[in-house]
Amino acid sequence: MPDFFFAEAFTLWGSATTWLEIVAVVLALVMVGCNIREIHWGWPLAIVSSILYFALFWRSRLYGDAALQIFFAVVALWGWFQWLRGARADGSALTVSRLTQRGLLVTVAACALLWPITGWFLKTYTDTDVPWWDAFPTAVSLVGQFLLGRKYIENWAVWIVVNVVSVGLFAYKGLWLTVGLYGVFIALSVVGWQAWRRKL
Repeated sequence: MPDFFFAEAFTLWGSATTWLEIVAVVLALVMVGCNIREIHWGWPLAIVSSILYFALFWRSRLYGDAALQIFFAVVALWGWFQWLRGARADGSALTVSRLTQRGLLVTVAACALLWPITGWFLKTYTDTDVPWWDAFPTAVSLVGQFLLGRKYIENWAVWIVVNVVSVGLFAYKGLWLTVGLYGVFIALSVVGWQAWRRKL
């Protein structure tokens, strides 16, 4: 990636904000706006934004979040296909729906299992100084991305939790523009939840 992207655009609360972070923030905001409106073009924007955030998080030693961006980029291809051609098990069109009680239990169990596994991996194999804090949004985002791709309304609740934890994590790392972005994500997740609930 060209050095220009890592050049300082301005300083925010004592921390340098790079052009890379600015571009990634703008793309991410447009992506979430597309998700709320069920516009499939949000998925390719997610791919580009994720690649940029991979570079940003790697430089900040947030390896869990960096690896998550690669996952997001790959899963965005799957999500794009789901929104264009996906269907429910009964063959009906993929529309906004709710998880069953069993689906909710599986979702909670997946989050409870993935978090400690991810945290252990980061603590054991990387030099991150925040393995468990980094692991939580990484692990839970995997579940949220699947729910979003399948248009389950509960994805918005998952993103609210992820974004609240991420705000604290990125503030600790001095990524203030991204802190602001994830603060907006919290509000947009609430908006998305309400918009999708009206479609049920």
